[in-house]
Amino acid sequence: MRLVVAEDAAVLREGLVGLLTDRGLEVSAAVGDPEALYEAVERTRPDAVVADIRMPPTHRDEGLRAAVALRGRHPGLGILLFSQYIETSYAHSLLADGPAGIGYLLKDRVLDVDEFVDALHRVVAGGTALDPDVISRLLRAGPGRDALTPREDEVLGHMAAGLTNAAIAARLGISQRAVEKHTAALFEKLDIPRTTAVHRRVQAVLHYLAASPR
Repeated sequence: MRLVVAEDAAVLREGLVGLLTDRGLEVSAAVGDPEALYEAVERTRPDAVVADIRMPPTHRDEGLRAAVALRGRHPGLGILLFSQYIETSYAHSLLADGPAGIGYLLKDRVLDVDEFVDALHRVVAGGTALDPDVISRLLRAGPGRDALTPREDEVLGHMAAGLTNAAIAARLGISQRAVEKHTAALFEKLDIPRTTAVHRRVQAVLHYLAASPR
């Protein structure tokens, strides 16, 4: 597994590189700002990026915005955000095509290095590593999955796996129109509004993840 680490605090950056290297992972570059991150990804073509949320120049959400941009340029690139903070402004954009290959862990909740490395492996394999507190912040208040019919819940599960409506229809042996009806119904039951501010499919998947065992 080849990684690029993006962390502006030099001591934390070098410490993380050392821990990952000790676990047999290859860190092809360790950088401290978004521009260096873009260059490192283009140059080394890593399997995943480990990035802090807050980076220069404003130390607000540059790392998260860089992750969104990189995901758009390299759809198969694993992204693991590792931060003290939960930022929702660009997180929905990062998850717009589903949570596969995305991780968002809070620094003070990762108890050991093996847990962190396991999360990295899941992300690179196309899985998900989202801290429950992150999911809670991204979710809007509303009813849970118990409001769905078995078929709607099944459609939601396939949606969480990253399948399109056409793929879900083929998997379930029903028409794409039927999938669209089930999708519209589950959006309604989960109280997910039609708005440009949030991606409805992402919100539905977050509901699924919040109610599923880790």
